[in-house]
Amino acid sequence: MENELTIRLSAFLVLFLLFALLESYWPRRKRVYSRLSRWPTHWAITAINALMLRALSFGLPLLAVGAALDASQAGLGLFNHLNWPIWVEFTICVLVLDFSVWVQHLITHKVPVLWRLHRVHHSDEDMDVTTAIRFHPVEIALSMFLKIGLAYLIGPAALAVIVFEVLLNGTAMFNHANISIPKPIDAVLRKIIVTPDMHRIHHSKIRLEHDRNYGFALSIWDRIFGTYTDVPQEGHEKINVGLEWQDHRTTRLRWTLWLPFGHK
Repeated sequence: MENELTIRLSAFLVLFLLFALLESYWPRRKRVYSRLSRWPTHWAITAINALMLRALSFGLPLLAVGAALDASQAGLGLFNHLNWPIWVEFTICVLVLDFSVWVQHLITHKVPVLWRLHRVHHSDEDMDVTTAIRFHPVEIALSMFLKIGLAYLIGPAALAVIVFEVLLNGTAMFNHANISIPKPIDAVLRKIIVTPDMHRIHHSKIRLEHDRNYGFALSIWDRIFGTYTDVPQEGHEKINVGLEWQDHRTTRLRWTLWLPFGHK
């Protein structure tokens, strides 16, 4: 779709800069490591992921958005056989895609081989806006295959996929950001979207807590399926973020990429 990459990249950079500035001036927690020691690794992983997805696009139909366009042309997918109002289709598509991300996230915590990949994200001992881009390339590839499959299954409008991707990336950066939000405002926001205080519980070293609050964008799924937790056992100031075991080489790129295949 024309200008898709420009739209997504522009939204990503604007939101990244916004949340990075906010957490600089109104931090929620003191950092364990400096930005300089962590951010180069996170951006390097992001660059590898971008190159990997670019390589996949040569063999796949322009990934998720291209799959939506291809499904439309081929008459595949639920919404390509329905004549519902565009706003209804748009809303349902976003909800279905967000729920699929919630289910995928839940599964990555329950299936050992997928957890080995996903713990790259959880191994960060700090949480800030760059934690949202700390995902192993193999996990990113598997996630994209899921989105492509859903595009052919439900036949969403390409614009709905783009809007969802922007929403997902934006809310992920927001709820990982180290931003101090007044409790009354947080209480209102988390009725709809996942807030930093809500998602921080999911990154707790305590297994019972990091198996809660799976949402990335909308907070409703955790409430519906009983996986919602309001506050961490030790409070937000004392909560330990990371894995139950923790290797302090987590800031190193080579260690991070090898984590799924190394430590058990």
